[in-house]
Amino acid sequence: MSSHCASCGKADANLKACTACMLVKYCGVDCQVAHRAAHKKACREKARELFDQKLYAQPPKREECPICMITLPCSDADSVYMSCCGKIICNGCRYCLTRNCCPFCNTPAALTDEEIMKRLSDRIEKYNDPEAMIVLGSKHENGSNGLPVDHLKAFELFQRASELGCAAGHYNVGSSYDRGEGAEMDMKKAVHHYQIAAMMGHVYARHNLACTEADNGNYQRGMKHFMIAAKCGLRDSLNNVKDGFRLDNVTKEEFEKTLRDYQAACDQTKSEQRDRAAIIAASERE
Repeated sequence: MSSHCASCGKADANLKACTACMLVKYCGVDCQVAHRAAHKKACREKARELFDQKLYAQPPKREECPICMITLPCSDADSVYMSCCGKIICNGCRYCLTRNCCPFCNTPAALTDEEIMKRLSDRIEKYNDPEAMIVLGSKHENGSNGLPVDHLKAFELFQRASELGCAAGHYNVGSSYDRGEGAEMDMKKAVHHYQIAAMMGHVYARHNLACTEADNGNYQRGMKHFMIAAKCGLRDSLNNVKDGFRLDNVTKEEFEKTLRDYQAACDQTKSEQRDRAAIIAASERE
C-alpha cells in the first residue's frame, strides 16, 4: 500500500487506509470523498474478495460436551441444552449417566411445562443467556410445552440472541426472514444472517447459504459451502457434494477430500455412550 494519499498525493505517516478494501490511504474524509468516483469500482471488487476470504475460511472448531469432553455433534438433535446450568450436553451423557437430574450440575430434572418455562425465563432474566433465548424461541415457534404458536415472539428472542453474538441466533433470524415467519420475507437479510452464522461455525446456516447460491445459479459458490459443511460432518451437505460430483461441479480430488474430511469429523464425535443413546432415543420414538 502506498504511503501517499490516493487523492492529493501528499506523503504523510498519519494517512488513514480505506477500511473497505485496504488498498489505498487518504489524508482525511475530504480526500476520500473527492477520490470516491475513481476508487469505487476497485474498492468494491477488493471488498468482495476480502469478504469471500472470511466467508469461505475454515470455520472454528465446535464446542465439546462439558462432561465427556468429546466434540459435540453438528445435529442439534444429538445434544440438549440444560436450563438449570446453561450447559449443552451430548445425548450420550444425557441418556447414559442419569435421567433424573442434570449430569453436569446434579439439579433435579424439570418435570412440568411450568417448571421448564420458569427455568428458561430465569436463565434469560438473570444471565441474559442467548442459548436459553434460542430454546424458548423455538418453543414459541413450534407451540410446544403448552405455549401457543407465536412466530413474532420467537423472532424477537432469536434477534435478541443474535445481538449477543450467538451463531444460532443469527441462523434462526435468517431462517425467519427466509420463511417469512415472525418477520416479512427478505432474502437479502436472510443471507446476511446466514453468512454471519456460517462464519461463526453454524453448519446449517452454511448449508442454507449453499442452497440459496445454487437456487440462484451460482453453483460453484454453492458447492464451496456444501463442501465446508460436509467437512464439518453434515450428511445433507455431503449428499449435495455427491450430486455436484456427478454433475461435474465438483472435481474428483475435491470429492475425495470432502469424503475423508466428513468421515474424520464424524469420527471425532463418536463414543460408545452416544451410540447407546441413539439406540435408546430410537426405541422411545417407536
